[in-house]
Amino acid sequence: MPAPERIPPGRLTDAELVTLLGKGRLTVLGQVRGASNAVLYCSVAYEGEEAHCVYKPVAGEQPLWDFPDGTLAQREVAAYEISETTGWGLIPPTVLRDGPYGQGMCQLWIEAEPPAEDEPGLLALVEDEEPGEGWKAVAFAEVGEGRTALLVHADDPRLRRLAVLDAVINNGDRKGGHLLPAPGGRLYGIDHGVTFHADDKLRTLLWGWAGEPLPAEAVEVLDRLAAELEPGAALVTRLGELITAAEIEALRARVGALRATGLHREPSGEWPAIPWPPV
Repeated sequence: MPAPERIPPGRLTDAELVTLLGKGRLTVLGQVRGASNAVLYCSVAYEGEEAHCVYKPVAGEQPLWDFPDGTLAQREVAAYEISETTGWGLIPPTVLRDGPYGQGMCQLWIEAEPPAEDEPGLLALVEDEEPGEGWKAVAFAEVGEGRTALLVHADDPRLRRLAVLDAVINNGDRKGGHLLPAPGGRLYGIDHGVTFHADDKLRTLLWGWAGEPLPAEAVEVLDRLAAELEPGAALVTRLGELITAAEIEALRARVGALRATGLHREPSGEWPAIPWPPV
């Protein structure tokens, strides 16, 4: 049998990648260190195609007292479902499947592309009190020896879409290390295990647009999401296998609130607004 052919970027559609991830043979190649839960780096092969992926078995999840229902893996897949419904494709193809260590989340591995030497990247610390052109202010941060710097993120439409997605899925952990620029200019967000809580848990580095009017494309996406979240809709059926009824109802409420205000979310003041550590 010939060796599977490695997939070059962009060769397969996301739907074809979902099939590969869901039906392919998983081979564990190593472990991603530094994660609080088990994260395994794997190859996945199916019908002559092969790709790299991340496999997060449920058996390797650490219990979270404030997320007693469901699993991190299920919420990761639910986040992918919402991302796909928006049409923005902000989360790599993700499936729930059995693997070498039982059921878990399997997600396409994204090889992040570092910014060119003359490009500033997506996040920065600046010594000025204002963010400067092309940047949005997040918060002041201590940088040692009694000094502070202003944390900023790029005024980038890709990040703005992620900010809207995070507000919808109630992402409790949007860190800088979860932003993966890919070849061709595409930007992905990863690590969505702490999402969809019925209470407000939004913590993110992408507060730069807080309180500003939502762009027209976001309003259109939210209108479409509201329709797809009507009781009995196919999306709701899929989500019902991944998160609780109370979490689905809270999801509807968050979409409704964003549509009603027409504004980007602001910190609630009842929950730390920025994740720690932020990277």
